[in-house]
Amino acid sequence: MESSTAVASAAVLLALLGSLLQQTPAALASVSGKPRSSYVVYLGGHPPRADGVLPEVASRRATDSHYDLLGAVLGDREKARQAIFYSYTKHINGFAANLDPGAAAEIARYPGVVSVFPNRGRKLHTTRSWQFMGLERDGDVPQWSAWEKARYGEDTIIGNLDSGVWPESKSFDDGEMGPIPDYWKGICQNDHDRAFQCNRKLIGARYFNKGFGDEVRVPLDAAFKTPRDENGHGTHTLSTAGGAAVRGASAFGYAAGTARGGSPRARVAAYRVCFRPINGSECFDSDILAAFDTAIDDGVHVISASVGGDATDYLNDAVAVGSLHAVKAGVTVVCSASNEGPDLGTVTNVAPWILTVAASSVDREFSAFAVFNHTRVEGVSLSARWLHGKGFYPLITGDQAIHPGSKQEDAQLCLVGSLDPEKTRGKIVVCLRGNIPRVDKGAAVRHAGGAAMILVNDEANGNVLQADPHVIPAVHISYADGLRLSAYIKNTKVPSGFVVKGRTILGTRPAPVMAAFSSQGPNTINPEILKPDITAPGVNVIAAWSGATSPTDKSFDKRRVAFNILSGTSMSCPHVSGVAGLIKTLHPDWSPAAIKSAIMTSATVLDAEMKPILNSSYAPATPFSYGAGHVFPSRALDPGLVYDMTVVDYLDFLCALGYNATAMRTMNRGSFVCPATPMSLHDLNYPSITAHGLPAGTTTMVRRRLKNVGLPGTYTAAVVEPEGMHVSVIPAMLVFRETGEEKEFDVIVTVSDRAPVASYVFGTIVWSDGSHQVRSPLVVKTTQG
Repeated sequence: MESSTAVASAAVLLALLGSLLQQTPAALASVSGKPRSSYVVYLGGHPPRADGVLPEVASRRATDSHYDLLGAVLGDREKARQAIFYSYTKHINGFAANLDPGAAAEIARYPGVVSVFPNRGRKLHTTRSWQFMGLERDGDVPQWSAWEKARYGEDTIIGNLDSGVWPESKSFDDGEMGPIPDYWKGICQNDHDRAFQCNRKLIGARYFNKGFGDEVRVPLDAAFKTPRDENGHGTHTLSTAGGAAVRGASAFGYAAGTARGGSPRARVAAYRVCFRPINGSECFDSDILAAFDTAIDDGVHVISASVGGDATDYLNDAVAVGSLHAVKAGVTVVCSASNEGPDLGTVTNVAPWILTVAASSVDREFSAFAVFNHTRVEGVSLSARWLHGKGFYPLITGDQAIHPGSKQEDAQLCLVGSLDPEKTRGKIVVCLRGNIPRVDKGAAVRHAGGAAMILVNDEANGNVLQADPHVIPAVHISYADGLRLSAYIKNTKVPSGFVVKGRTILGTRPAPVMAAFSSQGPNTINPEILKPDITAPGVNVIAAWSGATSPTDKSFDKRRVAFNILSGTSMSCPHVSGVAGLIKTLHPDWSPAAIKSAIMTSATVLDAEMKPILNSSYAPATPFSYGAGHVFPSRALDPGLVYDMTVVDYLDFLCALGYNATAMRTMNRGSFVCPATPMSLHDLNYPSITAHGLPAGTTTMVRRRLKNVGLPGTYTAAVVEPEGMHVSVIPAMLVFRETGEEKEFDVIVTVSDRAPVASYVFGTIVWSDGSHQVRSPLVVKTTQG
């Protein structure tokens, strides 16, 4: 049941949003009279703090230096103080300020300024999955499970940059948790929401709203000044990463079982950086960078961020900048790949120090049926309400039920207001997918008096179905089945049908299958680095939900649930964050690069039937879909070998990209100097291997370095050559005599005359000692000679 505080908070939030959405950008700007643009000025890292200088003194000095720098540009230190709304004073050095474009361009030329970029808006990338990945069996946890081996992620701290958290959820119960670790420095920021309480499980929560507030240009209500999750997304992702075990969890009666996070005994902290969308954006770069800076200082071990925008230059990207500083501090950063698939080149969060996660299915479906013309067609649904009785209902398509004055295509899509109640009342309405959210179509049918909805795919979506918690009885069917249904209605004088209540089906095949929405490679910023890195369950994932909103997060939906089922790379990302937490507990001294390598090189490219993983069209998927493969937690705990790196490797990489050497030194605030001879971009010690831009007849060499993190042993290389390539590994055998020993090897790739022209081709390199399989995807891009 909701608390009165939460209800009041939600009411105020909706009222404020109403006032915001009624104002144009110009009107919003006029409220404050300030320039419309805000920028992030990134200054790299901070100088080492002198002995005896307290952190708060160093922080104050950093802020003063920001006022001085901007004051020199604006000609007035007081104007600078008024313009700056964030000073990054902990691990990241910089500030966010209101600037006109001329001032932004001028300060970008100052010595010591690494980059200046707009306060860009971003979007959120919106139980059974752990059994599917082998962590449990029939609800029980066997002794050999990765959970048992890694003590369920005990005392690893996972920070989540998202829309906040609903602290009252049972997923954050602290009944089995001991005292909070001494190294934790975070707080529970509840100054405007005293009902919000942290505990020994949810050990910290903060909000960052200044960048958001600067964009909307109206005073923010108390609902924006709390870590409390108003839309459910942050609660869902955080509980997936590190939620406690909750028995009897289900959503609308579906997916019943025990819900738990990937690291169920981890401590968790919420960093609210995302709010209700304004002009299409929910999260802003200045807030994201502030959250990174604070989370690093608070003492998190893993940062999970299911948020992103278009792929952009690394040093003009708050997620890339913040995550680089996190990795420098030993924090593993896991991000979602985005939901712009299946088109190629849509993957985001592509910086090589980020672990980027794609989305795929598990072996569970929420089946429902549409019945018509003596045919029973299987679809999917999460509807909680269903038709009564055994009699059939009249069938009508949306365009047949058009409201006078509406466009036929709007009625076909069942847009709100496009359906005539006189034609739809008491009938099952057939709606075409597209244009508006799927659940909104059901609401439009309900508003027009319809009894139920059959949602049919358009040709572009084909067989890709999505189970949704519709507000009326509804079933979603494929394009092919939709054609059969439409033909029946068109050719029948009095068409009739029925929708049959759904149920949870386990053990479906094939699984996993790549989600159609999951963003694809290649990496458009640096094709030499394969992205995404890994795939994990991101389709129909059940996890905790906020009591402040409905399962559809729609105002017309008055239902409230403790758990909800969502899909997206937002859901796959925290699965991997939870696995990273397990590895951190078992191997606390491993670097972020080692943890990332362990997850990638232990992944599988085979489905549950030991066949190649398929894409949403049921064709074989490629590394552009799944990166290194599907996460395999038990193998990731004991990878044998890892491709390790430090922040210096990443700085060398940035130098090779042509970034200013002074800026690189400023970022590290140490003795770092760009190499006199830049490294080859192909030679970054990445767990995947890419050779890009090779014409026929050419040969290239890629170098890698492996570290032994297991027992002494001898590893032998095996190669699956990409089409038209000859590949050799030198040496083909590596002997490791002790733990921590490192060995280099070269991969020689020769493009034959029979290689496809101007194409990507894929292969594999596997190092094995008989018990470990250290697998790397090999990607080659050919060009015309």
